[in-house]
Amino acid sequence: MISKYDKKFTAFSHLVLAVASACCLYPFLLLISASFTEESTLIRNGYSLFPEQCSLEAYRYLYAQIDTLARAYGITVLVTAVGTIVGLFITSMLAYALSQPTLPGKNVLSFITVFSMLFNGGLVSTYLWYTGTLHIKNTLWALLIPSLVTNGFLILIATNYFRTNVPREVVEAARIDGAGEYKIFFSIVMPFSRPILAAIGLMQGIGYWNDWRNGLYYITDAKLFSIQNILNRMIQEISFLSTSDAGGYAAEYAASIPTAGVRMAIAVVAALPILIVYPFFQKHFAKGLTVGSVKG
Repeated sequence: MISKYDKKFTAFSHLVLAVASACCLYPFLLLISASFTEESTLIRNGYSLFPEQCSLEAYRYLYAQIDTLARAYGITVLVTAVGTIVGLFITSMLAYALSQPTLPGKNVLSFITVFSMLFNGGLVSTYLWYTGTLHIKNTLWALLIPSLVTNGFLILIATNYFRTNVPREVVEAARIDGAGEYKIFFSIVMPFSRPILAAIGLMQGIGYWNDWRNGLYYITDAKLFSIQNILNRMIQEISFLSTSDAGGYAAEYAASIPTAGVRMAIAVVAALPILIVYPFFQKHFAKGLTVGSVKG
């Protein structure tokens, strides 16, 4: 039987979570509202959940560049899908190896994994390596390779999950029956690890989707820009036009751009796909992170 104290504590916990959720949701609702607010109203009254006058001018401005945005979306979706799948495979394979107590050189690999979380070669050395040795500048590989194996935190979470949640007896029984490590990994470990794989996959996918640094460092061909790089360039162009002293048609065109509303619309366009996908992974995401980081 649930005591009064437990009921009060549960109610209080729900209230705190509801307030925290509202605080997290409010900025995004304000962002969406601002993107539909008429420019002069936005400048005069500031941001509001219920704008005095609505307008679609910000989205009309983005729609006028639909070809560029569609190409950037296609590149981003491709890179995110391939990067997430390959990165998840590499992370899970390395984590499974580190979870084995009999792995030769386990301490060295663990040290390298932790060390990579704290230190790296720096921007200059990595840039010279990727452009001078791997020659990935102005290729899709530049958006894919640098982020594949750079997150030791995810490797440690997966390692802890494999160590504490994959039944050792089942693995040993499979070895006795003659199963190899690849057979064990794909037939036993992977089915037991869906929550942590979903959590890691979602975090890697969000990382690839939101990445703009690789495009900034290694991409100069506008046809290879990801959605984040395209949107950042739009913001820079709008800022330049709004602050320039050009006259004539340029000044008239700059005045017609809803600069504040477009910035809000760009943020909505960039974040919307992740918000649509996240609910489908929410259950596994929470379970995977909780079990993978607490147990052990």
